[in-house]
Amino acid sequence: MTKAPAETAPVVVHPLTPDRFADLAALFEEGGDPKWCWCQFYRVRGLDWTSRAAVNRGRLEALTRDGPPPGLVAYLGERAVGWVSLAERERYDRLTTAKVLAKVDDHPVWSIVCFVVSRKHRGAGVAAALLAAAVDFARASGATMLEAYPADTAGHKIPAANAYHGTLSMFEKAGFEVVAIRQAPQSKHARPIVRLEL
Repeated sequence: MTKAPAETAPVVVHPLTPDRFADLAALFEEGGDPKWCWCQFYRVRGLDWTSRAAVNRGRLEALTRDGPPPGLVAYLGERAVGWVSLAERERYDRLTTAKVLAKVDDHPVWSIVCFVVSRKHRGAGVAAALLAAAVDFARASGATMLEAYPADTAGHKIPAANAYHGTLSMFEKAGFEVVAIRQAPQSKHARPIVRLEL
């Protein structure tokens, strides 16, 4: 007798609130860049940036406690398996001085700057679920345009550490369109800027 395959639990996405911070912390503590960055790189201007994990964790905790949700957390069952950082572009201090990621125009936008997906759940649609939820969250929060800065993989696999912005193909599948392509002089790779009108 053959057993029917177990149904896969759906990915459920919630805004990051103080009561969910410990769940996100467990995800970030899995290792890699999130363990020390705590999704603060784009939130802080270059001169104020530190790679000290405790400082960056404190900054994210303060954002979570004192303001609107700084992003969304994806769950499979009780476990946090993914994260996306999104907010009004002005809330990302590093973007205000960026050259490659400088403003395309004066249209007010929300920005998506970072995804984190648990190593054990990569390739399971977690990032796509987070992106769909980010679109809904931004729209419900009054945004009229959502912008992101994905990696163009040109159909190839890239290291997870290079894909934290999300991939161009994922954004295009969600209806985003490339509005600019820029490249830093020292970089081998161009950076697309994509937008979705909400």
